[in-house]
Amino acid sequence: MASNPMNFFTTLLLITTCLSYVASFEFQVGDTKGWVVPPANDTRIYNDWASENRFRAEDSVRFRYKKDSVMEVTEEEYKRCNSTQPSFFSNTGNTVFHFGRSGTFYFISGANGHCERGQRMIVKVMAQDEAPSTSSNSEKSSAARIRTSSLGSLKFVFTPLAVWGFASILL
Repeated sequence: MASNPMNFFTTLLLITTCLSYVASFEFQVGDTKGWVVPPANDTRIYNDWASENRFRAEDSVRFRYKKDSVMEVTEEEYKRCNSTQPSFFSNTGNTVFHFGRSGTFYFISGANGHCERGQRMIVKVMAQDEAPSTSSNSEKSSAARIRTSSLGSLKFVFTPLAVWGFASILL
């Protein structure tokens, strides 16, 4: 059955306008080492790692660890390395924390003494449309997101209307 060229172009236009592209990345905390107690001479390792990356709302961080835990806490709890009521707690060994909003997030290890030895991290998350403040930060941001994307995933979201439009082309 021959298709009307106008229907084809209308459907194609519908698909391109209804297809939503959402890029989100999953960052591996500590890269290949994971979430471990850092060496005594490198207690800033996680904060240095976090400051080298650019996190946006809808990104995630994955914590991989053994016989440990991860907690998201307040700034005061972070400073004290102690929390009796964390906002988030996991001890599964393979934890994914999703940034559903922009802002500052504080993470500490829940294992006794680990936070005091440097197993803690501050992550600053930008809004999806927020740009870094300077051109040098912009260059670093692009490089960091490209480099870390190999450890993460890029997600595409199709709206129901776009799926219907795509199906009508195939039928």
